[in-house]
Amino acid sequence: MSSEQKSAPDTTEAAAVDGPRPRRLTYAAALTALEGAALVVGGVWTLVLGLTGDPDDRKQAVTLGITLIVLALLPLLAARGLLLCRSWSRGPAVITQIMALPVAYSLLQAESMAIPVGIALAVVAVASLVLLVNPATTRALGIKGPGRAE
Repeated sequence: MSSEQKSAPDTTEAAAVDGPRPRRLTYAAALTALEGAALVVGGVWTLVLGLTGDPDDRKQAVTLGITLIVLALLPLLAARGLLLCRSWSRGPAVITQIMALPVAYSLLQAESMAIPVGIALAVVAVASLVLLVNPATTRALGIKGPGRAE
């Protein structure tokens, strides 16, 4: 195969900045992974309580537990992609944070022990969003803004 016929490397995967990963990107990946881990723990806890405890509706508890575990895949995969400086990973990470904000708001409206959890979730979601849209993070992921295509 001649040099003209060889396919060019995938620019989205090779777009990461040379050198070490910025700390902001590492922090964003850690916070996103923390949310994913919390979803897994909540899902397993709900699933175990649904199977061994005496819930009002066993089928609903099991379904919620499985749903939470499956939903945890999005932030966990996004966190792995952020650690590997993959440009595709910022989208799922941002979506995770945007989805977390209404959940945090609803937890803050409860009159129970859920209020501290809502505060923590809101702080993590806002901090993650700030880290994900930071220019250093954007450069490290090789994301170009509108009008900056090569």
